[in-house]
Amino acid sequence: MTEKTEESNIRRYVNINGPAIIGIALGLVFSISCMEPVFGDMLQDVSAGIKRTLLAQDNQQTLIPEAQTAGSESLIAEIYRVRDFLPIWIENQQISDQARLFIRFIQESEQDGLIPEDYHLSAIQELLFSINMPQSPTGEHPIQQLIDLDILLTDALYRYSYHMAKGRVDPETVDSLWLSLKPFENINDLIGHALYTRTLEETLYRLKPTHPGYYRLREALQHYRDIQKNGGWPVIPDGGFIRPEDINDRIPLIRKRLAITGDIQASNNALSKTHDTGLVHAIKRFQYRHGIDPDGIIGPQTLREMNIPVTDRIRQIEMNLERWRWLSHDFGQKYILVNIADYSLTAMNGSDPVLSMRVVVGQAYRRTPVFSERMRYLVINPDWNIPEKIAIEDKLPIIKKNPDYLIRQNIHVYSGWDENALAINPHTIDWSRINAGYFPYRLKQKPGTQNALGRIKFMFPNRFAVYLHDTPQRNLFKRTSRGFSSGCIRIEKPVDLAAYVLSGNSEWTVEKIIKTIDSGKTKVIPIRDSIMVHLLYWTVWVDEGGIVNFRDDIYDRDRPLWEAIETARSLPAGAGKISLNTTIFPTSSEYLRHRYAQTDHRGSIRRHRLSG
Repeated sequence: MTEKTEESNIRRYVNINGPAIIGIALGLVFSISCMEPVFGDMLQDVSAGIKRTLLAQDNQQTLIPEAQTAGSESLIAEIYRVRDFLPIWIENQQISDQARLFIRFIQESEQDGLIPEDYHLSAIQELLFSINMPQSPTGEHPIQQLIDLDILLTDALYRYSYHMAKGRVDPETVDSLWLSLKPFENINDLIGHALYTRTLEETLYRLKPTHPGYYRLREALQHYRDIQKNGGWPVIPDGGFIRPEDINDRIPLIRKRLAITGDIQASNNALSKTHDTGLVHAIKRFQYRHGIDPDGIIGPQTLREMNIPVTDRIRQIEMNLERWRWLSHDFGQKYILVNIADYSLTAMNGSDPVLSMRVVVGQAYRRTPVFSERMRYLVINPDWNIPEKIAIEDKLPIIKKNPDYLIRQNIHVYSGWDENALAINPHTIDWSRINAGYFPYRLKQKPGTQNALGRIKFMFPNRFAVYLHDTPQRNLFKRTSRGFSSGCIRIEKPVDLAAYVLSGNSEWTVEKIIKTIDSGKTKVIPIRDSIMVHLLYWTVWVDEGGIVNFRDDIYDRDRPLWEAIETARSLPAGAGKISLNTTIFPTSSEYLRHRYAQTDHRGSIRRHRLSG
């Protein structure tokens, strides 16, 4: 077969099936002229076997589960079809270097919180073992094993690539308030081109997140797995508070627990029962890492965090590695990160944090969404058009009890949401007749010290109508748990943040910002710099100092994520966000049992090796 014939086959196939397959077709067709000198009977047999297996020709019962139903609709079948079913991973009548390279990536996938068996590792290793056994005296190759290995590796490559580049599950199917933060990237094109240009290693590394935080979290995963291998940590019995200088029989066990996670150094006083100064510092460190008020007192909340099993912590780390894979590799040169679960905001210049502060986020029933958007402008001395839901659910009950509440809070009533809507005296309204089914008014709070948005709001227009803003309720920032808003993010240092976002405009100094606030006049200021705002949700992260931080799952987002991951693993079809039916194999053990249960091929694996 010539290159010209192959190109003609591709173009004919693309014309029939549309542009979606173009990237796969053009990328995965190796130079046939390079293959022809070694394209002997063995490769012909492998090619025929791949075709027979994927298409289940002549109504023969396929030896691969689900190939019958997937058939020509699966991405794997399409990949081979445009190559006339030539093998991808066999060169010069042997397993290619690219195949062995990719197998190493599969073996190391657990370092990223992935599961090598999702990519058929056991089956691939067993097949390699069989293929590498001495050939028969006739020199025949183990054809069936080569067929199986080639298809398994191709399926594994696309699974792995999608999982690494986009995550094992689609966040938007798990949480309606979680928008995918990753720009579209055609993985089929990337992988096809990598195979063609022999740049698979570089491409697979390119698919991984590039952020230092991801790699710090990978190291934490290994550390906690090592703790698990060594037996984990002890469970501390319940009891009363243990305060500094107290003597308690549980303290030696607490010291041991803290030593395992590096919060205290194991020392000669490991058996001491006194809550001494060294232990106080260790408890404060532990509390800081777990989002607890660091008072050094060993109470129920601190003990609860100590007694969470290491297996749960490992799972938590794996879920947050998954969240990293949902993110864009490029946050921007100047950007703002809000970690909702940590109630914190960090402003960044490149890789350097330049400003940090506490924030207040949405209540559990009015959760702050997860998304990224560019900040466009800020408003000094804003007014607040109170959203209808908040007006009905929060304000109306108060108004009915005391209509003077509107006047005290500087809230005006309008006849509707049009700009030309008429102002209405609230004392002329019979509020007893107003309810959720009949609320024809708009409530607008004027600028001032009582305004719920404070003196500055930062706007990055989005579908959720969520933004950053100041607040008159400054006392909330003193609390450890700060879920009190209706979805927007209230910020601790509004003037500092304004100076940060306006730093590209020399006209707006801190002094001018404060002077404009004091004027009481509303001022809209466009933001010249390109500043992305990333609202994220991490329940585990590792800071620049290498400290592993855990936080409560305040919105119960970890549980459905783990269930989605487990569900995705159990399905025989589908890989992450792949829109086509791509996965035609079940678990590798089931696959091998089915393949080799009935008959022994030359050089095949003995059945007793598959009993486990």
